[in-house]
Amino acid sequence: MAEAIALSRRNIRERKGGPFGAVIVRYGEIIARGTNLVPSTNDPTAHAEITAIREACRVLKNFQLSDCEIYSSCEPCPMCLGAIYWARLRPVYFANTRTDAAVIGFDDELLYNEFTVPLSGRTIPMIQIMNAEALEVFREWNSLEDKITY
Repeated sequence: MAEAIALSRRNIRERKGGPFGAVIVRYGEIIARGTNLVPSTNDPTAHAEITAIREACRVLKNFQLSDCEIYSSCEPCPMCLGAIYWARLRPVYFANTRTDAAVIGFDDELLYNEFTVPLSGRTIPMIQIMNAEALEVFREWNSLEDKITY
Protein backbone atom coordinates (compact mmCIF):
# COMPACT_ATOMS: atom_id res chain seq x y z
CA MET A 1 0.00 0.00 0.00
CA ALA A 2 2.90 2.33 0.70
CA GLU A 3 3.90 2.09 -2.98
CA ALA A 4 0.35 2.91 -4.16
CA ILE A 5 0.28 5.97 -1.91
CA ALA A 6 3.77 7.03 -3.07
CA LEU A 7 2.60 6.73 -6.69
CA SER A 8 -0.43 8.91 -5.95
CA ARG A 9 1.79 11.59 -4.39
CA ARG A 10 4.30 11.50 -7.27
CA ASN A 11 1.43 11.68 -9.76
CA ILE A 12 0.08 14.96 -8.41
CA ARG A 13 3.54 16.46 -8.04
CA GLU A 14 4.30 15.63 -11.67
CA ARG A 15 0.87 17.02 -12.65
CA LYS A 16 -0.09 13.89 -14.58
CA GLY A 17 -3.46 13.37 -12.94
CA GLY A 18 -5.41 13.01 -9.74
CA PRO A 19 -4.14 11.74 -6.38
CA PHE A 20 -4.60 8.07 -7.11
CA GLY A 21 -2.15 5.19 -7.39
CA ALA A 22 -2.45 1.42 -7.59
CA VAL A 23 -0.19 -1.60 -7.67
CA ILE A 24 -0.91 -5.19 -8.60
CA VAL A 25 0.91 -7.89 -6.70
CA ARG A 26 1.41 -11.51 -7.68
CA TYR A 27 2.99 -13.95 -5.23
CA GLY A 28 4.30 -11.07 -3.11
CA GLU A 29 5.92 -9.17 -5.99
CA ILE A 30 4.68 -5.97 -7.61
CA ILE A 31 4.10 -6.74 -11.28
CA ALA A 32 2.30 -3.55 -12.30
CA ARG A 33 1.87 0.04 -11.22
CA GLY A 34 -0.73 2.56 -12.27
CA THR A 35 -1.66 6.16 -11.65
CA ASN A 36 -4.54 8.37 -12.65
CA LEU A 37 -3.68 9.76 -16.10
CA VAL A 38 -7.08 11.17 -17.06
CA PRO A 39 -6.05 14.79 -17.77
CA SER A 40 -2.60 14.03 -19.18
CA THR A 41 -3.93 11.47 -21.67
CA ASN A 42 -7.43 12.90 -22.25
CA ASP A 43 -8.73 9.43 -21.43
CA PRO A 44 -11.60 9.30 -18.91
CA THR A 45 -10.90 5.60 -18.33
CA ALA A 46 -7.24 6.12 -17.33
CA HIS A 47 -7.81 5.67 -13.61
CA ALA A 48 -5.00 4.22 -11.48
CA GLU A 49 -6.60 0.80 -11.14
CA ILE A 50 -7.35 0.57 -14.86
CA THR A 51 -3.81 1.57 -15.88
CA ALA A 52 -2.40 -0.97 -13.41
CA ILE A 53 -4.72 -3.71 -14.71
CA ARG A 54 -3.75 -2.96 -18.31
CA GLU A 55 -0.06 -3.18 -17.40
CA ALA A 56 -0.48 -6.40 -15.41
CA CYS A 57 -2.38 -8.04 -18.27
CA ARG A 58 0.34 -6.96 -20.69
CA VAL A 59 3.10 -8.31 -18.43
CA LEU A 60 1.34 -11.64 -17.80
CA LYS A 61 -0.09 -11.91 -21.33
CA ASN A 62 -3.42 -12.81 -19.78
CA PHE A 63 -6.72 -11.00 -19.32
CA GLN A 64 -7.44 -12.75 -16.03
CA LEU A 65 -5.50 -11.81 -12.92
CA SER A 66 -7.05 -14.32 -10.52
CA ASP A 67 -3.71 -15.02 -8.83
CA CYS A 68 -3.10 -11.32 -8.17
CA GLU A 69 -4.23 -8.75 -5.65
CA ILE A 70 -4.56 -5.00 -6.01
CA TYR A 71 -3.59 -2.21 -3.64
CA SER A 72 -5.22 1.13 -4.38
CA SER A 73 -4.69 4.45 -2.66
CA CYS A 74 -8.47 4.93 -2.73
CA GLU A 75 -11.60 2.79 -2.76
CA PRO A 76 -12.24 1.94 -6.44
CA CYS A 77 -14.89 3.89 -8.32
CA PRO A 78 -17.68 1.94 -10.05
CA MET A 79 -15.75 1.72 -13.36
CA CYS A 80 -12.59 0.47 -11.66
CA LEU A 81 -14.56 -1.92 -9.48
CA GLY A 82 -16.12 -3.38 -12.61
CA ALA A 83 -12.68 -3.82 -14.19
CA ILE A 84 -11.40 -5.45 -11.00
CA TYR A 85 -14.24 -7.97 -11.11
CA TRP A 86 -13.70 -8.64 -14.84
CA ALA A 87 -9.96 -9.17 -14.25
CA ARG A 88 -10.83 -11.48 -11.33
CA LEU A 89 -8.48 -9.75 -8.90
CA ARG A 90 -8.82 -10.67 -5.25
CA PRO A 91 -8.52 -9.25 -2.75
CA VAL A 92 -8.75 -5.47 -3.07
CA TYR A 93 -6.90 -3.38 -0.51
CA PHE A 94 -7.57 0.36 -0.36
CA ALA A 95 -6.55 3.34 1.80
CA ASN A 96 -8.89 6.33 1.31
CA THR A 97 -12.63 5.77 1.09
CA ARG A 98 -15.02 7.04 -1.55
CA THR A 99 -16.27 9.51 1.08
CA ASP A 100 -12.72 10.83 1.51
CA ALA A 101 -12.52 11.25 -2.28
CA ALA A 102 -15.85 13.09 -2.41
CA VAL A 103 -14.56 15.65 0.11
CA ILE A 104 -11.82 16.72 -2.37
CA GLY A 105 -14.11 16.79 -5.42
CA PHE A 106 -14.07 13.19 -6.67
CA ASP A 107 -17.66 12.28 -5.92
CA ASP A 108 -18.81 9.06 -7.58
CA GLU A 109 -22.07 8.72 -5.66
CA LEU A 110 -24.13 9.51 -8.77
CA LEU A 111 -22.51 6.55 -10.52
CA TYR A 112 -23.03 4.19 -7.60
CA ASN A 113 -26.70 5.21 -7.52
CA GLU A 114 -27.27 5.03 -11.31
CA PHE A 115 -26.86 1.25 -11.27
CA THR A 116 -29.98 0.89 -9.16
CA VAL A 117 -32.14 3.20 -11.31
CA PRO A 118 -34.29 1.60 -14.04
CA LEU A 119 -33.03 2.34 -17.57
CA SER A 120 -35.92 4.72 -18.21
CA GLY A 121 -34.99 6.91 -15.24
CA ARG A 122 -31.22 7.22 -15.63
CA THR A 123 -29.45 10.55 -15.97
CA ILE A 124 -28.16 9.63 -19.43
CA PRO A 125 -30.97 8.38 -21.70
CA MET A 126 -30.68 4.64 -22.38
CA ILE A 127 -32.49 3.75 -25.61
CA GLN A 128 -32.50 0.22 -26.98
CA ILE A 129 -32.47 -0.10 -30.78
CA MET A 130 -31.79 -2.90 -33.33
CA ASN A 131 -32.01 -5.68 -30.76
CA ALA A 132 -32.93 -8.37 -33.30
CA GLU A 133 -29.88 -7.61 -35.47
CA ALA A 134 -27.54 -7.59 -32.48
CA LEU A 135 -29.01 -10.87 -31.20
CA GLU A 136 -27.97 -12.50 -34.49
CA VAL A 137 -24.33 -11.72 -33.64
CA PHE A 138 -24.81 -13.17 -30.15
CA ARG A 139 -26.22 -16.37 -31.67
CA GLU A 140 -23.26 -16.59 -34.05
CA TRP A 141 -20.82 -16.13 -31.14
CA ASN A 142 -22.66 -18.73 -29.09
CA SER A 143 -22.36 -21.29 -31.90
CA LEU A 144 -18.58 -20.92 -32.26
CA GLU A 145 -16.79 -24.01 -31.07
CA ASP A 146 -13.35 -22.36 -30.75
CA LYS A 147 -14.40 -19.20 -28.87
CA ILE A 148 -12.39 -17.98 -25.92
CA THR A 149 -14.78 -17.61 -23.02
CA TYR A 150 -14.18 -15.19 -20.22
